[in-house]
Amino acid sequence: MSTEEEKLLKEAKKLPWDERLLHKNWKVRNDANIDLASVCDSIMDPKDPRLKEFAPLFKKTVADSNAPVQEKALDALIAFLKAADADASRYAKEVCDSIVAKCLTGRPKTVEKAQAAFLLWVELEAAEVFLDAMEKAVKNKVAKAVVPAIDVMFQALSEFGSKIVPPKRILKMLPELFDHPDQNVRASSKGLTLELCRWIGKEPVKSILFEKMRDTMKKELEAELANVTGSAKPTRKIRAEQDKEIEMEAAPEASGASPTEETAAEAAPEIDEYDLVDPVDILTPLEKSGFWDGVKATKWSERRDAVAELTKLASTKKIATGDFSEVCRTLKKLVTDVNLAVSVEAVQAIGNLAKGLRSHFASNSRFILPVLLEKLKEKKPTLADALTQTLQAMHKSGCLSLMDVIEDVKVAVKNKVPLVRSLTLNWVTSCIETSNKPTVLKLHKEYVPICMESLNDGTPEVRDAAFAALAAIAKMVGMKPLERSLEKLDDVRKKKLSEMIGSSSPGAVAASSSGGGSGPASLPTGGGSSSIHEADNGAMVRRSAASMLSGKRPVQAAPAAKKGGGTGKPVTSKKADGGGAPKVSAPVETEDVEPSDMSLEEIEERLSTAVKADTITQLKSSVWKERLEAIGMLKEEVENLSDLDQYAELLVRLLCAVPGWSEKNVQVQQQVIEVITHIASTVKRFLKRCVVLCLLGISERVADIKTRAHAMKCLTAFSEAVGPGFVFDRLYKIMKEHKNPKVLSEGILWMVSAVEDFGVSNIKLKDLIDFCKDIGLQSSTAATRNSTIKLIGILHKYVGPDVKGFLTDVKPALLSALDAEYEKNPYEGPAVAPKRTIKAADAMLAASASGSDGLPREDISSKIGPTLLKNIASPDWKVRMESIESINKILEEAHKRIQPNGTIDLFNALRGRLSDSNKNLVMATLSTIGALAAAMGPAVEKTSKGILADVLKCLGDNKKQMRECTLSTLDSWIAVTHLDKMVPYIAAALADPKTGSEGRKDLFDWLSKHIPKLNDSSEALLLLKPGASALMDKSAEVRKGAETFLGEILKACGQEAVIKGLKDLPGPALTAVAEKLKLNCIPDDFSDSGRMITTSIAPKPSLKNGKQALNSTSDRGSKAGGKAVSSRAAPTRASTAVTSVQDLTYQSQPLFNIKDSNKDERERYVARKFKYEDPRPEQIQDLEYDLLRHVREDVSRRLLSTDFKKQVDGLEILQKALQASSREVVELIDVLLRWFALRFCENNTTVLLKVLDFLPELFDNLKGQGYILTEAEASLFFPCLIEKSGHNIEKVREKMRELIKQTVGIYPSQRLFPFVVEGIRSKNNRTRIECSELVGFLIDNHGAEIIGQMKSLQVVAALTGERDGETRKAALNTLATAYKNFGDDVWKYVGKISDAQRSMLDDRFKWKAREMDKRREGRPGDARAALRRSVRENGYEAAEQSGEAFQRSSISFPSMAREHMGYAETHMERPMMARHQSIPMGPTNWREALDIIALGQPDQSVEGMKVICHELTQAMGDAESSVVEDLVQEADKLVSCLAVMVPRSFNFSLSGASSRSCKYVLNTLMQTFQIKRLADAVREQTLDNLITELLLWLLDERVSPMDDGSQLLKALNVLMLKILDNAERTSSFVVLINLLRPLDPARWPALVSPETLPTKNQKFSDLVVKCLIKLTKVLQQTINEVDLDRILQSIHLYLQELGMEEIRRRAGADDKPLRMVKTVLHELVKLRGTAIKGHLSMVPIDMEPQPIILAYIDLNLQTLAAARMLTPSGPMGQAHWGDTASNSPSATTHSAEAQLKQELAAVFKKIGDKQTCTIGMYELYRITKLYPQVDIFAQLNNASEAFRTYIRDGLAQMEKNVVAGRLTSTIPMSTPPPIASVTSPKFAPMSPVHVKTINTRPDNNNTHAEDDANGTASPLRVQADYSAGQTASGVLALRERMRSMQAAAAMSNMDGVARLTANLNMNGGAHHVTEQTNTEVQVQHLSAPPMDERALSGLQARMERLKSSGSMDSF
Repeated sequence: MSTEEEKLLKEAKKLPWDERLLHKNWKVRNDANIDLASVCDSIMDPKDPRLKEFAPLFKKTVADSNAPVQEKALDALIAFLKAADADASRYAKEVCDSIVAKCLTGRPKTVEKAQAAFLLWVELEAAEVFLDAMEKAVKNKVAKAVVPAIDVMFQALSEFGSKIVPPKRILKMLPELFDHPDQNVRASSKGLTLELCRWIGKEPVKSILFEKMRDTMKKELEAELANVTGSAKPTRKIRAEQDKEIEMEAAPEASGASPTEETAAEAAPEIDEYDLVDPVDILTPLEKSGFWDGVKATKWSERRDAVAELTKLASTKKIATGDFSEVCRTLKKLVTDVNLAVSVEAVQAIGNLAKGLRSHFASNSRFILPVLLEKLKEKKPTLADALTQTLQAMHKSGCLSLMDVIEDVKVAVKNKVPLVRSLTLNWVTSCIETSNKPTVLKLHKEYVPICMESLNDGTPEVRDAAFAALAAIAKMVGMKPLERSLEKLDDVRKKKLSEMIGSSSPGAVAASSSGGGSGPASLPTGGGSSSIHEADNGAMVRRSAASMLSGKRPVQAAPAAKKGGGTGKPVTSKKADGGGAPKVSAPVETEDVEPSDMSLEEIEERLSTAVKADTITQLKSSVWKERLEAIGMLKEEVENLSDLDQYAELLVRLLCAVPGWSEKNVQVQQQVIEVITHIASTVKRFLKRCVVLCLLGISERVADIKTRAHAMKCLTAFSEAVGPGFVFDRLYKIMKEHKNPKVLSEGILWMVSAVEDFGVSNIKLKDLIDFCKDIGLQSSTAATRNSTIKLIGILHKYVGPDVKGFLTDVKPALLSALDAEYEKNPYEGPAVAPKRTIKAADAMLAASASGSDGLPREDISSKIGPTLLKNIASPDWKVRMESIESINKILEEAHKRIQPNGTIDLFNALRGRLSDSNKNLVMATLSTIGALAAAMGPAVEKTSKGILADVLKCLGDNKKQMRECTLSTLDSWIAVTHLDKMVPYIAAALADPKTGSEGRKDLFDWLSKHIPKLNDSSEALLLLKPGASALMDKSAEVRKGAETFLGEILKACGQEAVIKGLKDLPGPALTAVAEKLKLNCIPDDFSDSGRMITTSIAPKPSLKNGKQALNSTSDRGSKAGGKAVSSRAAPTRASTAVTSVQDLTYQSQPLFNIKDSNKDERERYVARKFKYEDPRPEQIQDLEYDLLRHVREDVSRRLLSTDFKKQVDGLEILQKALQASSREVVELIDVLLRWFALRFCENNTTVLLKVLDFLPELFDNLKGQGYILTEAEASLFFPCLIEKSGHNIEKVREKMRELIKQTVGIYPSQRLFPFVVEGIRSKNNRTRIECSELVGFLIDNHGAEIIGQMKSLQVVAALTGERDGETRKAALNTLATAYKNFGDDVWKYVGKISDAQRSMLDDRFKWKAREMDKRREGRPGDARAALRRSVRENGYEAAEQSGEAFQRSSISFPSMAREHMGYAETHMERPMMARHQSIPMGPTNWREALDIIALGQPDQSVEGMKVICHELTQAMGDAESSVVEDLVQEADKLVSCLAVMVPRSFNFSLSGASSRSCKYVLNTLMQTFQIKRLADAVREQTLDNLITELLLWLLDERVSPMDDGSQLLKALNVLMLKILDNAERTSSFVVLINLLRPLDPARWPALVSPETLPTKNQKFSDLVVKCLIKLTKVLQQTINEVDLDRILQSIHLYLQELGMEEIRRRAGADDKPLRMVKTVLHELVKLRGTAIKGHLSMVPIDMEPQPIILAYIDLNLQTLAAARMLTPSGPMGQAHWGDTASNSPSATTHSAEAQLKQELAAVFKKIGDKQTCTIGMYELYRITKLYPQVDIFAQLNNASEAFRTYIRDGLAQMEKNVVAGRLTSTIPMSTPPPIASVTSPKFAPMSPVHVKTINTRPDNNNTHAEDDANGTASPLRVQADYSAGQTASGVLALRERMRSMQAAAAMSNMDGVARLTANLNMNGGAHHVTEQTNTEVQVQHLSAPPMDERALSGLQARMERLKSSGSMDSF
């Protein structure tokens, strides 16, 4: 490593972590990641504050573009995740998303580490976020990224199990993976499916996935599933469980048996398919199916069908919860229906409901059960089977438990029908067999007596059922609990029962009963350890999902538990890769708490070795002294026993028997209790059944005052031994049923002491509270009630006010007593440490499993049904309010203690109500959200899904009550989640301008109260920047609140942390914070602005007022350095006349600095808006920065001061320099306008008046320069000016009113109008009045400009309904002004108004008309009508001269730069824009619409384009209408206007406006060019401008980012295609060939892209080439529609401009434009052959050197002839084309005939087409005249007679037309010749073939005049000038060539005279050519010409052209 790199790395280590990790040098980043990993490895405390600092960094580091750095970043992330705890999961989403985006396609090692990071996120309880990221990953298009995602899901599921990683989410991802195109993805998805089968079973996977799978995949998976056996067990635990294990290992063990260890054989919880499927709502379809009407029908079939529909709907696997009570009541009736089918169907429906609803059907099941049991009497097999299945389903689904149905079973077994009794017992038997052992242990005492009684039943079936039930109980709990009950049975029945049990015999029973404390056989303890060891070892090697497939690796189920093996616990390590293996422990035996009977003799026998026989004998004595002596001796012996644990139970049993609890002597009683107490407190494990033996006696001793102390001490010892929870549970029943009230009252008092000793963590609080409420407080004994009150009071000390929610229904008197007790025992919470500890392991486990406060929480998910959620969003506010109230009622019923289950949807529904229009409902919602948070506890953070952000938005309400309600909700939230969880939401709320000043102030006050309570004070630093920004707020209350808040942060976090957090603050905010908090050691290198703050910022007190100078938080600081701070700290002087030395220094500097000004960049961040908004803090900071940067420091300091006098001084300096600094003012006008707007927002009248005096002068200056404000500048200033125009001081209002009127000089009125209209919507009544009057002013003085926006008069009209009279008056006056200008048209603009308003307007309009009549101002609307007439009748120029229309700025086609035609100039030196005015809008017909388009602005022209589009649509539907003819005449004008509007509309949109005008102009052009006649009527020059603009905008890079940019580009493309299809093709060819030349640089927009001009031209040429390719492709079909002469002329001009040298150079470079021109020429030559030479009439072929095009034509003819694509008529490539015809003797008759046949075939095809039949007939007529001896009907042998007749008639009609002279005007010409209707005297009159109608190309005659008018020279003009310059000798040479060509052709074709004869004089005349001989003349008349008629006519046309230009004098 070089020295520079070492130095760089060393310096980088001093940087903060975020700068190091994002450094531009990759080695620095790599080194930083390594250091970060080592730091994380060294952190042992998961609460270390450094971890919270590191957490946000990984989002960017794992996405590093450098692969090695990315790998190190993942190492650091893994180290971080191993050190952190679950709190880090808040950053999981963003980090996981980055890993998915960047890491899964990297190196194998990178992918492996990314997977390890994912697994650690799962370990940190971020499984949901992990699965969210996986959902994105599996949708990646790159299969390489999908496979690792599937593998990591496989690993997570395999290691953590289905309890941590929900299979339901994975199941939803799999279907689309099965159809993935990549086989590796499919293989991995199969492996993941197999792993799911191991966790949730095969059947659920099949039922859920197989229906969405292809058959091939099904077969493959079926084969793989056969290899999956056994069940899976998790091998890894989440971090929280690991921490619990570590804590439990650290706790001292009570005994060597390790009872706290978990069973190693514990399997993963079985996943039920029910949990994997989504619930289905069946109530809604049930309503629609007519169920309720059907069940009431009289026909049994209808009833059956109705219930069958319910059965079908309920057969779904999971039913959505809802209110099924009414359904169940109906089914209960139908079960007893007289019709068997209906009854069976109802029973089956009940069974399906039980299966689908499960526990949610519990209450309804208990309701229906008695009827079902009664119905068992039916003997029909179908009904009996249905009943049996339904009853079993109700139990298996959890709807019923054996405890719930005891009473129902007792009734059923006494039923008089034996069948009911036997089937009931059979059902009980099946329920017992499917229950677990603890349940049966609790219930067997209830069911054994029932069965014993049934054994005596007279029916054998009943007895057998009873035996079966007893056998089931015995198999489950063993024979020992049944011994006492079975003693009553005779030997026969005992034997039968033993046989039924099968595994037990009487001997075995006896053996088991002699075991004393032994219980059922223990489970093996070694197998689990072995399996987990194996899993742990395998976890170190990551497996892929594909390895599960049999082709890859055999699938092995989890290893079965081995009976042998060690029981050692592996050492777990939290830092191990993957989080370490879980700890393995031995199983906990289930203790039998019910004591069995044992005789005294047996007890004595077993105690014979521990207790003397004499002692026991004396204990039996009837003399109390002997008993007392014996108990003393026993006490001594017990104390001396070494192995007391072995005899503990026997000793307790002995004392319970002798002297027993019936002992009358108090002293003996006391001694007995002491011995039992000693035993309980001494032994290592005191059995619960010992407590049960003693508890009744001890509780009775508590009631006796003489033994009370000893008994209470004994109960406490019991609680220490087995836990208070067990003791409490047993005492409830004893105290409840005891007859002595003292037992109850004193027992409750002992409970009080027990709670104080042990706390509440080991007590079931719900049972205790229920006991207190139902027994203690309901007691008639005052002592009992008082004791209960004390007990509840002590509970309040531990669990807090939540306990009150469970006692709401207590009597008021008791509630007051309870409140007094609460005050004595205030809530202390977890801080209260228990005084005593518990030795029992299971009690400790129960404590660890209990919640934070122990109070029960109710699951309310069943009550939150779809109906409730739907009603919350109901359109009826009453329904919404009722729904919210019902939620509060649910919370009350749940005692305000709920579980989070099912509340996610509820929070989402409530979120929508926070934006409700009904404010009362919003407040109710806020209260409900707070109540939900308080009731749910910490879990609310995860289930609320960010609803806190929406809650905080309510602080923006202007109602204090709403804000108080919001703060109350925040109080409820912070009580359960702590402030550090809320900080991100609060920071966002403080930065949101919608929060408002009052909301921010309240939030700062609230934060100030809670900052000291933060768990981690560093979290408060996130709020530092919002607090600092608030110090710049304009509201003094906000500034004060922020200052207090920042003071609290300083106290909580310390000065060093605060200074570090201020690093990124801008200068003014940093200065303000430093001044307020008196910070004195801010580093200078924090930022540029930081250097301005000196080490001592505290300002000196002012000499004037004794206050600190500039200590106000509204002083917005300076960025000018330390000097500014020093001067601000100086005392404020009363007079500003004294100028400091420093100011004198400043005055020598220029006032403005625009060197670095970038106005465009500033405007880019300005939002274009019309509505006023209060300035945000960041906007004020930007203004300060710009002022300090571009305005001299002393002036900017004055302008930014809070002293209004200094502001006035600064403004005076600006005013003096205004005239001399006009250019600088224009550049900085946006900054100045922002400062003016800020002053408008303040309330200082002096400054405001000074600003209003300065602004008119400023605006006059701008107007003098011709400057027009931009959209951005207007958006900065006008909203504020308009809003403040309603000032409460009349003088200020007047000045503002005049100022707004003056702004029309620097900003167009049509753009000012929307700002004024928006002001009418203001909340300030005076502002609305002023704006209404301004609207009237604009209408009266600028009505023509704003007429297109008259729909806004609806806003003014709405004011006529206001209560305020002044407002109504202003609105009526404005509307009257509009009526004066527009007449009755104003009614179209006022919108919907009431009759009363309409009446007022009508009266005002009539009054206005009378006033106008008195003043002789004419009638309303006359001015507008006159203006329209003037524009329509006299044209634009006349209107301009008369002042009625405005100057046309862009109606012609200038070749100026495109940006000058728009609105958003992008260059820095902006041209001063003249005021543009427009003609009236609101067109009534298409002519007015055309005027508007021609002269209007883009936004105004939209109205005109709407009318044009409407007319065009009608024209397309009715092609014969007169409108079409009018449109054809105006088509060129329309397209001209639209071509100009294209750049103006696009530039207008680029300036910030919407793209509406762009869409309209393109749509109008599209509709125009869809009509062929209109497209043909567009002139060539217009088409040139239009195509150029469209192609330029297609290339403009600014279009794509526009609103709807992609749609606009698509529209431009489609429009170009439509133009190429329908425009006149000759013009299209000519325009496109001309556009192949380099474009004028002025046509390109400025500053669009950094590309060079040649690059731009190249792109443009490529587009033109594409257009030409499209035209050339269809040239064969359209050859007769084009003027080949003009196309060849365009090609000639293009080639001549290039020259041969340039052509050669470009040919070598493969130039696309040149190649395209050659392609067009080649295609023309190919299609026309040698006849192409006849179309060179517009090419000067006599020029020297010869035109380049001639050589290319020769070359193409030669090439095509060689390829046998045509036969040339002579040698190609002649040096002089004049001899070509004479050197063509080789032309054959066959080639001429073939060419004629081809032409005839084409003509016949045209005649057969309806659209071209006229043209085809004319061409056929022409051929008959050219070749009269050719029989055209010989070509029609195969045609029908009708067609031949049609041809004859058509030719006859054509001949008549020629004779009548109508042919030229009635027959359209496909290729018109030049306009020449008068023949030369030297030539005979030309045939109609050579004559073109004048109407065909009307633009040719006017080309020169128009070009002169436009100042440009067209190609036609150039050609004409060139032709006129030819010499007379050139004309003679041409004449000679014509003669020689004719003669040569005559000589070579003498043999074809009979077939082809040319008649060059169709009208009977002869050519008077004197140079020819008679023979030549004769041959001329008899023979065919050497070239076709087109060629000859082209040469003749050229002669005509030369003659008409004056060059034919020599002829």
